[in-house]
Amino acid sequence: MTWPELLRSEQFKGLWVALDNCRYDQATLKPVEGDVVDSDEELAELCGRLQEGGRSACAILFCEDEVLVETRRPSVPPSERQRLAR
Repeated sequence: MTWPELLRSEQFKGLWVALDNCRYDQATLKPVEGDVVDSDEELAELCGRLQEGGRSACAILFCEDEVLVETRRPSVPPSERQRLAR
Protein backbone atom coordinates (compact mmCIF):
# COMPACT_ATOMS: atom_id res chain seq x y z
CA MET A 1 0.00 0.00 0.00
CA THR A 2 1.37 3.41 -0.84
CA TRP A 3 1.51 6.11 1.81
CA PRO A 4 -1.05 8.31 -0.04
CA GLU A 5 -3.41 5.30 -0.28
CA LEU A 6 -2.93 4.65 3.41
CA LEU A 7 -3.67 8.25 4.29
CA ARG A 8 -6.86 8.26 2.22
CA SER A 9 -8.08 5.06 3.87
CA GLU A 10 -10.74 5.63 6.54
CA GLN A 11 -9.52 2.43 8.22
CA PHE A 12 -6.26 4.02 9.44
CA LYS A 13 -7.18 7.67 10.14
CA GLY A 14 -6.15 8.68 13.65
CA LEU A 15 -4.01 5.57 14.14
CA TRP A 16 -0.33 4.77 14.46
CA VAL A 17 0.55 2.40 11.62
CA ALA A 18 3.52 0.01 11.43
CA LEU A 19 4.93 -0.57 7.95
CA ASP A 20 7.39 -3.26 6.94
CA ASN A 21 9.24 -3.80 3.65
CA CYS A 22 9.19 -0.07 3.04
CA ARG A 23 10.27 1.76 -0.05
CA TYR A 24 11.67 5.20 0.80
CA ASP A 25 11.69 8.48 -1.13
CA GLN A 26 15.28 9.17 -2.19
CA ALA A 27 15.04 12.90 -1.47
CA THR A 28 13.18 12.94 1.86
CA LEU A 29 14.01 9.44 3.13
CA LYS A 30 10.37 9.09 4.21
CA PRO A 31 8.47 5.85 3.57
CA VAL A 32 6.32 6.06 0.46
CA GLU A 33 5.15 2.47 0.32
CA GLY A 34 5.11 -0.60 2.53
CA ASP A 35 3.22 -3.55 3.96
CA VAL A 36 0.86 -2.63 6.80
CA VAL A 37 1.80 -4.89 9.71
CA ASP A 38 -0.35 -3.50 12.52
CA SER A 39 -2.07 -0.33 13.74
CA ASP A 40 -3.36 1.12 17.00
CA GLU A 41 -4.60 4.35 18.58
CA GLU A 42 -1.92 3.98 21.26
CA LEU A 43 1.72 4.06 20.18
CA ALA A 44 2.87 2.14 23.26
CA GLU A 45 0.39 -0.68 22.58
CA LEU A 46 1.50 -0.93 18.96
CA CYS A 47 5.19 -0.97 19.90
CA GLY A 48 4.53 -3.64 22.54
CA ARG A 49 2.85 -5.94 20.03
CA LEU A 50 5.61 -5.37 17.47
CA GLN A 51 8.25 -6.20 20.06
CA GLU A 52 6.40 -9.35 21.15
CA GLY A 53 6.16 -10.42 17.52
CA GLY A 54 9.86 -9.84 16.89
CA ARG A 55 9.28 -7.00 14.45
CA SER A 56 11.95 -4.46 15.29
CA ALA A 57 12.57 -2.91 11.87
CA CYS A 58 9.17 -1.40 11.07
CA ALA A 59 8.55 2.22 10.18
CA ILE A 60 5.83 3.66 12.43
CA LEU A 61 3.81 6.58 11.12
CA PHE A 62 0.73 8.45 12.30
CA CYS A 63 -2.23 8.87 9.95
CA GLU A 64 -3.76 12.20 10.86
CA ASP A 65 -7.47 12.86 10.56
CA GLU A 66 -6.97 15.47 7.85
CA VAL A 67 -3.94 15.01 5.67
CA LEU A 68 -2.61 16.92 2.72
CA VAL A 69 -1.36 14.28 0.32
CA GLU A 70 1.74 15.19 -1.65
CA THR A 71 1.48 14.56 -5.36
CA ARG A 72 4.21 12.72 -7.13
CA ARG A 73 6.61 14.72 -9.22
CA PRO A 74 5.76 14.43 -12.90
CA SER A 75 7.98 11.93 -14.62
CA VAL A 76 10.06 12.86 -17.61
CA PRO A 77 8.60 11.38 -20.83
CA PRO A 78 10.80 8.66 -22.42
CA SER A 79 11.56 10.84 -25.45
CA GLU A 80 12.79 13.64 -23.18
CA ARG A 81 14.87 11.19 -21.12
CA GLN A 82 16.64 10.05 -24.27
CA ARG A 83 17.34 13.64 -25.29
CA LEU A 84 18.71 14.49 -21.83
CA ALA A 85 20.92 11.39 -21.78
CA ARG A 86 22.87 12.55 -24.83
